[in-house]
Amino acid sequence: MRIVLLGGPGSGKGTQAKKLTDTLGVPQISTGDIFRAAVKEGTPMGLKAKGYMEQGELVPDDVVIGVVEERLTKPDLDKGYMLDGFPRTVGQAEALDKILAGQSKGIDHVVLVDVPDEELVKRLSGRRTCKNSECGRMYHVMFNPPKKEGICDACGSELYQRADDSEATIRERLGVYNSQTAPLIDYYDRKGLLRKVEGVGPIDEIFASIQKVLK
Repeated sequence: MRIVLLGGPGSGKGTQAKKLTDTLGVPQISTGDIFRAAVKEGTPMGLKAKGYMEQGELVPDDVVIGVVEERLTKPDLDKGYMLDGFPRTVGQAEALDKILAGQSKGIDHVVLVDVPDEELVKRLSGRRTCKNSECGRMYHVMFNPPKKEGICDACGSELYQRADDSEATIRERLGVYNSQTAPLIDYYDRKGLLRKVEGVGPIDEIFASIQKVLK
């Protein structure tokens, strides 16, 4: 089974991905992992990607696609896999289709963990981090609050909100995600591959819903 997993930042997609790969017994392929592996192995595309990454630049589509294509030829994927973080755009999805057509394969399911933007903002902006760098424990004002407001349970240091977790930054990230991903959702919906799952509620219930749509 070949699956693409979609979901916005804070949707819980990573948690569900881990549960899925454990249950299905297939590898999870995240772009971050394959970039690191390709760079470490010194593959042609990995070396190209490394050049952009070292300069702090976005890796262009053709290199991203090349790194993914290298990974999809590995024998450990013969029984299936789950793509997490790729494709991000319609252009990448079309390139993936071509790669798989060349292997006489295709995507079986595209699972969207659907969470309203306001819920995502609430989840992400509620994160608090311990200022003590040796501790670094994380909390959430709603889901995992400290015993004493603003103070780390473990070391007594002050908690703070990272710049990445501010509401303005989160809304900016969501704007980018929605502008890139909305067309991608339509693309897979037209192909009859999209499986939308409600991403609000207990983790195990969401996972059960994902398992249902994969049958």
